[in-house]
Amino acid sequence: MVKPSIPKGTRDFTPVEMMRRNYIFDTIRTVFHRHAYLPIETPAMENLSTLMGKYGEEGDRLLFKILNSGDFTKGVDFQDDTKSVNKLASELCEKGLRYDLTVPFARFIVQHQSELTFPFKRYQMQPVWRADRPQKGRYREFYQCDADIIGSNSLLNEAELVEITDEIFRAFGINIVMKINNRKILSGIAEIFCSADQVTDLCVALDKLDKIGREAVCAEMLERGISQEAVCGMAPLFELEGLSNGEVLDKLEQMLAASETGRKGVEELRTVLDYVSKMQIATELQIDVTLARGLNYYTGAIFEIKAKDVAMGSISGGGRYDNLTGIFGLKGMSGVGISYGAERIYDVLNELNLFPQHIMTPITAMFVNFGGDDELYALAGLKALRDAGVPAEIYPDSVKMGKQMNYANAKGIPYVIMAGENERTQGVYTLKNMQTGEQQALQIDDIIGIWKKNPR
Repeated sequence: MVKPSIPKGTRDFTPVEMMRRNYIFDTIRTVFHRHAYLPIETPAMENLSTLMGKYGEEGDRLLFKILNSGDFTKGVDFQDDTKSVNKLASELCEKGLRYDLTVPFARFIVQHQSELTFPFKRYQMQPVWRADRPQKGRYREFYQCDADIIGSNSLLNEAELVEITDEIFRAFGINIVMKINNRKILSGIAEIFCSADQVTDLCVALDKLDKIGREAVCAEMLERGISQEAVCGMAPLFELEGLSNGEVLDKLEQMLAASETGRKGVEELRTVLDYVSKMQIATELQIDVTLARGLNYYTGAIFEIKAKDVAMGSISGGGRYDNLTGIFGLKGMSGVGISYGAERIYDVLNELNLFPQHIMTPITAMFVNFGGDDELYALAGLKALRDAGVPAEIYPDSVKMGKQMNYANAKGIPYVIMAGENERTQGVYTLKNMQTGEQQALQIDDIIGIWKKNPR
């Protein structure tokens, strides 16, 4: 008999894990609602024509493609040696699992533009899939929690995303640093040190800095056709660490004086930082000129968030995109968004032991089942508790008291309620505190009152 298993890079979630995950989703959702973002959902699979070419060369390679239904090989010429792998895949597969939530969101905007009011603020919490090599903190199926504002060029939107990020991670108790850059600055660097059409090669290489280090990044630039002279000329970019944000901007302004695009990026960063300075944000905001975010659709500000107290990659990222809806036929629709990785936030909270204890015991009370008329009496009390909003249950079988108590202990239920013959004849219920062992005979309204004073 084959032992059951699941694909590598995917996971089952136990009730304990789901309660923790729901805490993450609920916390983030609460902040999104506070900032007037509206929820949407899109399908797990999209047409490959929607996804391909939006994430760069590496992103296209990591797309999960779905074989066409029925005879998917019909009409496909496998003997044609001139066909590339991507060309063959396009003939066998018309659909793929979404790589992120941003490109499907752009497709959604174009399809539903007549139904929406712009600027449009949306949030979305759904799984995405990447055919990556699984490792710690990196999965093939994982959830993203996205927030986007589209239909506005205002840099207030970037500042609001900084504010949202600050609120979310303060709620979790996670100390973070939020790194910020601007793709216009990177374009200006490319214009000055190599050529404007090499900005993608520059960004793809810089995006790997944390993973492979400065020397390997410089080597990759050379492999991608960026000259040795250009690589040497960009050396000062790696030496800005330790300077204040103002000092970094001043140096960039001098370095990019000959690039209108680069100067525009510096100006935009100054404006965002000015807005943020008025918002009393506790999160450390750090300009990182080597931050690139390797996705092709970013055109302005880019963000990346890292936890200070855990050795892990970024736990959130995003940026400004001016042309994303244009590829679907809707020009001039600028947007900016950010994505929070639920899996990595989970790992950080778990490692730092920051999950609140109360989320592990969602059930407040359990009625002991004595059977017969006592069972019916317990059901009346159970209904009253549930109507008052108290999460409660009754043990489904009339078995030995010890077995029922062991069940309550195993689930971490803080209160057990006895509704036996004595309680029934007196019109009361015996409430037992499972931590202290204290017992009280109370009216059901008194039990509800205790819960209302201390729900957790």
